[in-house]
Amino acid sequence: MIRTRSPARVRFVGWDVRWGETSERGILVRMGMVESLRALLRRRPPREDGRRGRRRLSDILVALANDPARDRISIGTLLEGMQNRAFGALLIVFALPNAIPTPPGTSTVLGIPLIFLAAQLALGWRRPWLPPVIADRSIPRDTFGSLVSSMLPWLQRAERLSRPRLVRLVRGPFARVIGVLCLVLSLILVLPIPLGNMLPAFSICLLSIAVLERDGLTALLGLVSSSASLVLVGGVLYALTKAALFVGEAVF
Repeated sequence: MIRTRSPARVRFVGWDVRWGETSERGILVRMGMVESLRALLRRRPPREDGRRGRRRLSDILVALANDPARDRISIGTLLEGMQNRAFGALLIVFALPNAIPTPPGTSTVLGIPLIFLAAQLALGWRRPWLPPVIADRSIPRDTFGSLVSSMLPWLQRAERLSRPRLVRLVRGPFARVIGVLCLVLSLILVLPIPLGNMLPAFSICLLSIAVLERDGLTALLGLVSSSASLVLVGGVLYALTKAALFVGEAVF
């Protein structure tokens, strides 16, 4: 004789389940429960996103530009807002204005912080540091907002295209190599070299995005762009030197 059970209800994963009386094991009376479980098992697990919970750099800059509590935006404020992403983020902030048309002299002003940041990245520092004479410098919030508005389309496009890949190329010794390249390009930005601003600044932006988003493919593109920048600047310096020697010989 088969022993039976009295009907009982069991709470399971939010569903009310009733066992039948036909056998020791029992069967699920609600067949919809079985279908729900099958659908649950068929569901693909959510993809892990390394950037989940992180605010994008463009969002941080827009929030600072729209903050009515601030009359001026200092470099130190930017440093605090970027937190553990400060190296890549600050390099972009200081390099990107040089990659787009800006008033003369901008490259010299923004190139000095780039030198400090790139040198620290090359030395393997975990967090950037800027002396007070640089960190305390500020600009009116309206001016900062205009600068962010000009940078925003380029920055958002780069954020959409970049993602974590080939991560080893932006960590450890490779990150220091990126720092050395950014340092050399920053020194070029400070010097008053014709045609020596936009391409080196663009290369720094690529390398900075690679560090910020852990994108090794973008780092490779930055390496190619950096090589082109050095060739271009070297050609310009060679042409200027030859021209100066020719003028000197003609005059004297």
